[in-house]
Amino acid sequence: MWEQLELTQRGTRVPVAGPPLMLCPSGTGDILGNALQNLDSLLAMPYGCGEQNMVRFAPNIYIQQYLEKSGQLLPDIRAKAQGFLQSGYQRELLYKHDDGSYSAFGKNDASGNTWLTAFVLKSFGQARAYVAIEERHITDALRWLQQHQKDSGCFRSEGKLFNNALQGGVSDELTLSAYVTAPLTPLPHQEPAVSSALKCLEASATDEPYSQALLAYVFGLAGLRERQREQLQRLAQHSASAGTGTLYWQRKGRAVKASEAVWAAAAPAEVEMTAYVLLAYLSQPSVSPEDLGTASRIVRWLCKQQNPHGGFASTQDTVVALQALAKFATLTHGNNGDFTVTVTSPSGTAQDFVLDSGNRLVLQRTALAELPGTFGLRGRGQGCALVQVGTAQAPCPCPQRCPCPFVGLTGTPKATVGLCLCRYSGERPATNMIVIEAKLPSGYSPDKKSVVQVSTPPVLSPQLSKDEVTLSLRAQQDFPVKNLQPATVSLYDYYETGEPAGPCPVPPVPPLQPQGLRGSG
Repeated sequence: MWEQLELTQRGTRVPVAGPPLMLCPSGTGDILGNALQNLDSLLAMPYGCGEQNMVRFAPNIYIQQYLEKSGQLLPDIRAKAQGFLQSGYQRELLYKHDDGSYSAFGKNDASGNTWLTAFVLKSFGQARAYVAIEERHITDALRWLQQHQKDSGCFRSEGKLFNNALQGGVSDELTLSAYVTAPLTPLPHQEPAVSSALKCLEASATDEPYSQALLAYVFGLAGLRERQREQLQRLAQHSASAGTGTLYWQRKGRAVKASEAVWAAAAPAEVEMTAYVLLAYLSQPSVSPEDLGTASRIVRWLCKQQNPHGGFASTQDTVVALQALAKFATLTHGNNGDFTVTVTSPSGTAQDFVLDSGNRLVLQRTALAELPGTFGLRGRGQGCALVQVGTAQAPCPCPQRCPCPFVGLTGTPKATVGLCLCRYSGERPATNMIVIEAKLPSGYSPDKKSVVQVSTPPVLSPQLSKDEVTLSLRAQQDFPVKNLQPATVSLYDYYETGEPAGPCPVPPVPPLQPQGLRGSG
């Protein structure tokens, strides 16, 4: 096997100065090896609400299931994974309402959220095999969901949902009902709620790939093979390919723009729906060689979307994709022979990764220079390997001016920092939950009583719409610093990381010129 990689300046959320400084290839003998090594840091993003906390919880379930079935669950790995499950479980209870539901910010929200409550129910139900989960937390969530089931069998949306990918206009109720039905299906004694929910799903029609992918998965869980096959056939008509041997799906009307950075090409919703399709193919009683070939193409595309930590861009895509990859790994697991991957630099310098049954779960890394340039990858032997290439780059200086008003630091003990007058200027009606990464100059610390209500950045905030809003926080000067350099503030959509706003300077001393941050979200 031989493949060439042309490495030049790559897109990142933060602008970069010049070409990459260093190439960082890594290799492992297992498609879950990278995620296994980084269970506590799957996302390079904040974990500040009830849904985002679950990304440290749910993947541990699927990885343990895979390692257990493949005979690789060693005591130290089990202890590490169960530790994350226990801490994630206890933290999630902070977001529980008295009525048994869950929401992004717990009792600070007016009510629980249907979607998040179903997510927690699914995860807690699966985690019982590995960690002690109080039964009342499961029955409380279950009771609350059943109280929100309509006579039609569909589920009523309750509470605020900050992920617009699940809000598909007329198909919103269908998508939500499919998501809620998934965790109910494997639980015992859930009739007539499950049969009623399935009737709702069978009676609904949709041409949205996201909904179709979710339906194919749910129908597979329920054993409705005819219905599942119908959805898979519809999905096959509008799949996409990103090169030889890959297969994926994307939302209707969303074409990747030529100007988009490489990292932004696959939005979280595309990763998530593609993972649901993979789960649907693998949930069949007998996976045919043809379907396994399709699944392999999907896996190849999913692996290309992983971040350097083994996760993906956001919460749900990480959870669903790792669940799907774990199921694929379980189905295709075999004893690897000796396998060597060689990375060759433009000058001919070679670095070998030797993989065998004894180190297949170990993530091997190295660093190479000579960038930009064309690097070669060669695999020799019998087995399976996952090779990922990352680059290290230096950030560029921020622009001198930004297009919205900004109130800077005054140097007084108590100073106000006005992040910006900002609004959403994209194609959607509003953003999902936004993240504000505010890096204050040296010597300053944020005021805990600030409007943004945060002690350390980044800040999780509700959605932005087309209307202008002012986001601000207060900071105090703890001690003076000479030759103070500008800090940066950036704003981006938590669930659509391909729509960031560039960083802008936080001037350290007066007099100040109007500067700021455009909230393009």
